[in-house]
Amino acid sequence: MNSIRPLPEILINQIAAGEVVERPASVVKELVENALDAGATRVDIDLEEGGVRLIRIRDNGGGIAAEQLPLAVSRHATSKIASLDDLESVATLGFRGEALPSIASVSRFTLASRRPDDEHGAALQIEGGKLGEVAPRAHAPGTTVEVRELFYNVPARRKFLRAERTELGHIEEWLRSLALARPDVELRVSHNGKPSRRYKPGDLYSDARLGETLGEDFARQALRVDHSAAGLRLHGWIAQPQYSRASTDQQYLYVNGRSVRDRSISHAVKMGYGDVLFHGRHPAYVLFLELDPTRVDVNVHPAKHEVRFRDARLIHDFVYRTLKDALAETRAGLEPSAMGQTAAQEAPAGAAPLSSGGGYGGGYVLSRPGGSVGGSGNWQARQSPLGLPVAEAPAAYAALYSAPPAGQVQAPVDAGPALPPTSSDSGVPPLGYAIAQLHGIYILAENAEGLIVVDMHAAHERIGYERLKNAHDGIGLHAQPLLVPITLAVGEREADTAEQEAATLAALGFEITRSGPGSLHVRSIPALLANAEPEALLRDVLGDLREHGQSRRIATARDELLSTMACHGAVRANRRLTIPEMNALLRDMEITERSGQCNHGRPTWARFSLAEIDRWFLRGR
Repeated sequence: MNSIRPLPEILINQIAAGEVVERPASVVKELVENALDAGATRVDIDLEEGGVRLIRIRDNGGGIAAEQLPLAVSRHATSKIASLDDLESVATLGFRGEALPSIASVSRFTLASRRPDDEHGAALQIEGGKLGEVAPRAHAPGTTVEVRELFYNVPARRKFLRAERTELGHIEEWLRSLALARPDVELRVSHNGKPSRRYKPGDLYSDARLGETLGEDFARQALRVDHSAAGLRLHGWIAQPQYSRASTDQQYLYVNGRSVRDRSISHAVKMGYGDVLFHGRHPAYVLFLELDPTRVDVNVHPAKHEVRFRDARLIHDFVYRTLKDALAETRAGLEPSAMGQTAAQEAPAGAAPLSSGGGYGGGYVLSRPGGSVGGSGNWQARQSPLGLPVAEAPAAYAALYSAPPAGQVQAPVDAGPALPPTSSDSGVPPLGYAIAQLHGIYILAENAEGLIVVDMHAAHERIGYERLKNAHDGIGLHAQPLLVPITLAVGEREADTAEQEAATLAALGFEITRSGPGSLHVRSIPALLANAEPEALLRDVLGDLREHGQSRRIATARDELLSTMACHGAVRANRRLTIPEMNALLRDMEITERSGQCNHGRPTWARFSLAEIDRWFLRGR
């Protein structure tokens, strides 16, 4: 048996490089983060052959003293922390003191720097981890790090690098992420001697930085989010549901300015988008979570990609509710800038939302003062198959949904519920007034800016669905006792979770007791889901509670049932609607949360400005 012996310093650094330096993009990340920690406001990144042949990072930061250059490339040497207290509240991007020696051990490495008050700069060359001598060198204030022939002395690592274009793409993606997080810093990138990208310094919420990083489409569809509570702040942008992606390529999360990946927050975001996202699509977002540094542990992964929260459940719930509330304002007719600024709207006076027992669809049931619906009196309210009031209602209510006279556009009499703000002063509602029905499928409406096209089934489906959800939210989840209790065999960890989360499970409609190390006794289940598979549902709920601290499985299963009910109750294609019925549907869309999408995530409406229509016919050219 071989005796135990210490490893050579160079081999230790190369092992560390295996954790820190995965590819050229990892080198760029570590070096640029060092520049930012040094106070740089401009960073130049010069690359050759996708960073494999050359990576040169130049900054205008504070610089390094000549006598400290050898110390800068020593393992675990850093100016950013000095004690355990510093580590527990670290606010800098780097802190481990591993990046420079790790990179220097697998490349031909040069470190040159000058502090603003020094007469001249100094440089240190390292080849394969072997230090040279510090030598004077002319240098502007700041630091330059030059990395040549990455992995030249570790051929097993080098052969795993991809094509030049692929490696360059990874670098550009990380720089895009940095540009979103630090718009105050100017970034200049060149590749093979040619300028390839420049991010000019600007404001965090400037449309220019958002557009140049993620594209004008994202900038147009982005909703601004900014919410604070419980010592947490979440701000940034989330894309409207119709701007969904086939992959997660536009999901950026920053915790105290650090770009990270976190499964719990990703789960919270996915839950927040809930039933407004088309099946198989992914949301796009740029979110910044700010909290006390002592509440988050950044010392989890050598590459600092992951963090661990001390209040993971609280943060998960905070992110979920913030995004859920923001997306609730994606109402048809609202511009992205107006969303999130409109308070919840009330139903018209004298009208009550349909309960779940009254039908699936939307519309209002009218009540006569002092009388009941359908009782004796001067008038009686009934509903069309669309679920909207028809001609037997009083004239004042009928006028609310009547079309304006020919050639005249004006606000209806007795405007009813307050509508979201419009982009003009004409008084015309955001979705305008109905003018026709196309092929029994689409409603055509004229508003102040041009033409509105509404998918009537999709829109009515969302209206009915939201009302059913609101009705059931008011009732709460009821438990249905089982005639014959179920004994469920589970893993010991699942049984522990069920025992610890008994109160949470009871609130969801499950009455459960532990009957053994790996078994549960189920006495009741959620009444609304009595026909579902309770065992599979309970296992999923326990899995969510163990991993995320909460579960939306019951609410999701309930919502799927209500969505089906709303879909069956919504007006079908080829159903001819009157002008008042079409206008009633438009008004309901304007006051219904999430009415921009149907229950399955499809858009319910589209707008075409008059200028856009003019271009179709080459008018004005």
